[in-house]
Amino acid sequence: MFDIGFSEVFVIAIVALIVLGPERLPKAARFAGLWVRRARAQWYSVKSELENELADEELKRSLRQAQDDLRQVQEQLRNSDQAVRNEVDELNRSIAAPVGVAAATQPALEAPADSGEAATAAAPPAVESAAPADDYTGAALPDYRPASTAQTPNDERR
Repeated sequence: MFDIGFSEVFVIAIVALIVLGPERLPKAARFAGLWVRRARAQWYSVKSELENELADEELKRSLRQAQDDLRQVQEQLRNSDQAVRNEVDELNRSIAAPVGVAAATQPALEAPADSGEAATAAAPPAVESAAPADDYTGAALPDYRPASTAQTPNDERR
């Protein structure tokens, strides 16, 4: 802080001894030491408070960054969840559509009995489906979410 060498301190001590005298010099030295200690303590207090404030600001900044990252990940998860739901709904519609189309077109493919063989030859062959003969055109799409919230044996291990 200050560039004071040994020779300068020695000169200050000699001047203080001459000015104050041998009776008051120890008391003045104690008083000066007290003020130096208080000044150092105050300096260290201010320094530690500034370091704590900087650490708090850094922590707040990192928390804000973590929150922003979590929001981005949450938004990505929502988007991917919505995309997966849309794909599942589309697959369910595509699965349900051929069953409904096959059931709806089957009566139109049958030829009337009085038209003869010419009508049956012009009609395309009936498509055999692996689905049951029931009409599923009005059926709701399946719900793949869990039906109940009761605990299973596997839930207890988590």
